[in-house]
Amino acid sequence: MKKPELLVTPQSIEHVKALIEAGADAFVIGEQKFGLRLAGEFNVSEVEQATEIIHAANKKVYVAVNALFHNDRLDALDAYLQEMQRIGVDALLFGDPAVVVAVRELGITIPLHWSPETIATNWFQVNYWGERGAKRTVLARELSLDEVLEIKENTEHEIEVQVQGMTCMFQSKRSLLGNYFLYRDEVMEIENRKENKNMFLHDKERKNKYPIYEDLNGTHIFSPNDMCVIDELPELFEAGIDSLKFDGVLQSFEYVVTVTNLYRQAIDAYFDEGEDAYENLKDELVAKIEEIQPALRPLDTGFIFKETVY
Repeated sequence: MKKPELLVTPQSIEHVKALIEAGADAFVIGEQKFGLRLAGEFNVSEVEQATEIIHAANKKVYVAVNALFHNDRLDALDAYLQEMQRIGVDALLFGDPAVVVAVRELGITIPLHWSPETIATNWFQVNYWGERGAKRTVLARELSLDEVLEIKENTEHEIEVQVQGMTCMFQSKRSLLGNYFLYRDEVMEIENRKENKNMFLHDKERKNKYPIYEDLNGTHIFSPNDMCVIDELPELFEAGIDSLKFDGVLQSFEYVVTVTNLYRQAIDAYFDEGEDAYENLKDELVAKIEEIQPALRPLDTGFIFKETVY
């Protein structure tokens, strides 16, 4: 049984350094022109700088090119992929098959991670894209634990599962926020998107508040709760899940560092000291996350323990 990778989403170069100290194994970075819902914006120069720091610490860097690419972005995508090849990043996250075509045509040798958001839901898909060059699949967040385990049992390819953070519920390519304020004859600076962490859609019937922001890729609406399964990890460990992701989008610098370190403690306790050590520690780890959890972001276990209805 091997230790799973602890994958995080840094906001800046300084955040990368802090997260290395906190115990992260790998990092997802990039820029919104090519990647979806990134915690921070890293231009090519910053990707290069971050990669040097991450590789010096013997960690891995994955660059997100998982946006949807219309024809007007393809030339820029080609140039970007060539820069990533020059820098020597460890993987490219993609959803649009245009990335696979570009990688083949350009002779890019960077491994691919298939990350299509909600549609990676079965082992046939994992194997299909694995045969076409995807070393890893990022599973949909809407899967139950049983479904995750079934997928892992039926593939030889790497599997990534989210264990902490919010989930995107809806994305539109349209500028819904901008259009809404235009409709109301109001002026609002939308450029603050992720810097403004107090933009919500209110559902009075369900008494929920959904974080929302708008960027180059359109409008993004997130779950009302944050997923947290730090006390439910052993089955993922035993199944051999390759990567556990903490998605820190819209969270603070300090929160992401602290929670990353708590997951580091959980993983190390199980693999270095044994399951009993983990069981003795897990409740304390949950309590520490609850202490710093933003009031507007209740914790739950996502879809991991929801019953699948066919």
